[in-house]
Amino acid sequence: MLRDRIPRPHPLASAGFATLRLHMLMVAGRAIMSASRVRIAFSAACPHAVLFRGLARSFQPAGL
Repeated sequence: MLRDRIPRPHPLASAGFATLRLHMLMVAGRAIMSASRVRIAFSAACPHAVLFRGLARSFQPAGL
């Protein structure tokens, strides 16, 4: 399900589960939690920040 949402030209589109998990665990970010949402601030040096942001948005319900 997650791999299906990664755009085809991206190198992680054909990566295995272990590789995806490793890249997601190595993200340096700060989680900011409130009563209604969780925000993640990525490090400026995070090479996949744009991809992870897009993936998170793709799982949001329509209209939000």
